[in-house]
Amino acid sequence: MENTRILILGLACLAIISVAKALSHEPELGSARVVFQTSYGDIEFGFYPTVAPKTVDHIFKLVRLGGYNTNHFFRVDKGFVAQVADVASGRSAPMNEEQRIEAEKKIVGEFSDVKHVRGTLSMGRYDDPNSAQSSFSMLLGDAPHLDRQYAVFGKVTKGDETLSKLEEVPTRREGIFVMPTERITILSTYYYG
Repeated sequence: MENTRILILGLACLAIISVAKALSHEPELGSARVVFQTSYGDIEFGFYPTVAPKTVDHIFKLVRLGGYNTNHFFRVDKGFVAQVADVASGRSAPMNEEQRIEAEKKIVGEFSDVKHVRGTLSMGRYDDPNSAQSSFSMLLGDAPHLDRQYAVFGKVTKGDETLSKLEEVPTRREGIFVMPTERITILSTYYYG
């Protein structure tokens, strides 16, 4: 009888550990990587195609089209986010028709249980949950209040030191946004994988 209780207790512990691992498991990154080159350094990131497939396809297409070249980080809020401007309004170079059409598409909100922690890539949007276009944030700290409210689609894989440098730039407050006092331009982008 005692051996049966020990066996049941042991199996229960294994089940609890398995559930905890499953709940805390980070989604698998796809093989594609994107690099944003800035004057502060490079930032490399990967995508979660099984978590937000439509968002990943859209952002990766914009990268392949050169949409983020000459764009900029319009928001840098230390410990919170570094946010890339919408492609349609944030670039300093003119867009071709294919870039414009892709940049203006609205993406359905692909909300998930993936947590908003430092390095997470999360889509920007307006009040409408299905209004995301091409602006996204790189999290500079944990932001649980964003969980299941904004679409997580990837994470920074290299360049955390660049994010730390961005956090140190002088900023000013404009309404709810904390914005850099200088333009932080994405000089160029490339991808591989």
